[in-house]
Amino acid sequence: MQGIDFKKVQVWIAQGFGSGWAPFAPGTFGALVGVGWFLLLLVPGSVPFFVLGAAATVAASVWLCGVAERELGETDPGSVVLDEICAMPICHAAWLWKLYQQNGALPSPSYFFQGSNWWILAGVYAAFRFCDIAKPWPVYQSQSLPGGWGITVDDVLAAVQVNLLFLVFSAGLRL
Repeated sequence: MQGIDFKKVQVWIAQGFGSGWAPFAPGTFGALVGVGWFLLLLVPGSVPFFVLGAAATVAASVWLCGVAERELGETDPGSVVLDEICAMPICHAAWLWKLYQQNGALPSPSYFFQGSNWWILAGVYAAFRFCDIAKPWPVYQSQSLPGGWGITVDDVLAAVQVNLLFLVFSAGLRL
């Protein structure tokens, strides 16, 4: 019986549990997994759980994406998408903050599929993909950070930009 190759498991996780193996646009598929992660973090309905889960995923992304970069022998390999996964909960922070302010509680995952909310969910997703691909300042510059930091921080910064866009666009909408 052979033992588990933990480096391969770490790379597989960094590759979004296989979603990074998509034949085209692996980051787009990884971000879809990230939407699922975002919704899963909402299940307990706890702000501390959501924040700690999102922060732990960012920390795991820095570590595991760095491992994958070394193991695969590439700088920021396209198949490594844990950075997109960890960014998706952050992309929704402004929306969650607004909802928490209104209701005193986090919404359930089903909220995001009610009425026109799914359009907003899709818009946040699309805005993230745009910011992640276009890499406006300082997203592009952050890629020069070493190892997993450069892989992860650009996506976190893109998520922050999505929140700013959300706040600008939602100012005129009843959300």
